[in-house]
Amino acid sequence: MFGNIGFPELLIILAIALLIFGPKKLPEVGRSIGKTLREFRKTSDEIKEKIEEEIQAEDFKEIKEELEKDIEENEEGNKIS
Repeated sequence: MFGNIGFPELLIILAIALLIFGPKKLPEVGRSIGKTLREFRKTSDEIKEKIEEEIQAEDFKEIKEELEKDIEENEEGNKIS
C-alpha cells in the first residue's frame, strides 16, 4: 500500500504530521484521511464493476449476433435442400 516507504520514512512522516497538526488534531486528521481513502476505493470499485458489466454485455451481444447469423445460415441451407 505504501510502495517503497519503509519504517524509518513512515516514522519521519508521522513526526512531521505530529508537529504540523499537534497531538489533539492528529487523530481527527487520520480519521478524515481514512474516510477519504475508503470513499475513493468504494468509488473506484463501483467504476470497475460498471466497466466489467459493459464488457460482459458487449460479449453477450457478440455471441447473440453470431448465433443469429448461424441460425440464418442454417435456415438458408434448409431452404436450398
